[in-house]
Amino acid sequence: QVQLVESGGGVVQVGGSLRLSCVASGRTFRNYAMGWFRQAPGKEREFVAAISRTGRSINYAGSVKGRFTISRDNAKNTVYLQMNSLKPEDTAVYYCAAAIVPLDTLVVIRTAQYTYWGQGIQVTVSS
Repeated sequence: QVQLVESGGGVVQVGGSLRLSCVASGRTFRNYAMGWFRQAPGKEREFVAAISRTGRSINYAGSVKGRFTISRDNAKNTVYLQMNSLKPEDTAVYYCAAAIVPLDTLVVIRTAQYTYWGQGIQVTVSS
């Protein structure tokens, strides 16, 4: 069982930056591929970024590539999402998630492949 707790959300102006953190409970964090998703009002949850168990493999949604950076610190059981050049369309509830994967290099981009989810945190970009 893994519990995930996000922090770092809030309100920011267009062009600003935020860094989300997600701390995982337990001592097996390094066994999970991690991902960030978001859900805007009236829309489906969508993939944002994913990182493999070791951090060597990373994948981004096209809409955030070049602006967002995912990283992880296995010693701190934490995954991060650095968000720069924020746009109003980035406004959403952001979720971190953990997936059990057999290989160090795998990244997971499908919602259904994730086993554990955080409670979500609001990010609002004001224009």
